[in-house]
Amino acid sequence: MSGAMRRNLLTLVIAFVAALAGVAIGCRLLMPAEPRASDIHMLVHRDIALDSGQRVALDRLEAQFAARRAGLEARLRGDNARLAAAIEAEHRDGPQVSQAIDAVHHSMGDLQKATLAHVFAMRRLLRPDQAAIFDRLVAAKLTDTGR
Repeated sequence: MSGAMRRNLLTLVIAFVAALAGVAIGCRLLMPAEPRASDIHMLVHRDIALDSGQRVALDRLEAQFAARRAGLEARLRGDNARLAAAIEAEHRDGPQVSQAIDAVHHSMGDLQKATLAHVFAMRRLLRPDQAAIFDRLVAAKLTDTGR
């Protein structure tokens, strides 16, 4: 193997590893740990005195949302896989990478919107005194100021 060919192969391997590292880092930065509805659900059960009807209704909401969230998270994982493939194919911020990033952002937004819709659905089941506690729990989760 000639020196030029060896350098080209080494450059290709480094570019591939850098692309994979970029995807991994991007996923960490673009997909920060968000408050999951199940975390809030647990806090509601722990910190708010619910009646039995509210417990049943909240459990039902959580089960419904778990299925919705799983589908959205699967779509996001697929978008991330397509982003990785685009980075591997283009080795730059080209049109495939740009389209894949847009798809990731769209899926992330859909997941966040669905999560908030679920949070508001949970809130609607609460009395005003409970809703005030719930609002503080949600704010604490969103700002990472405790809990």
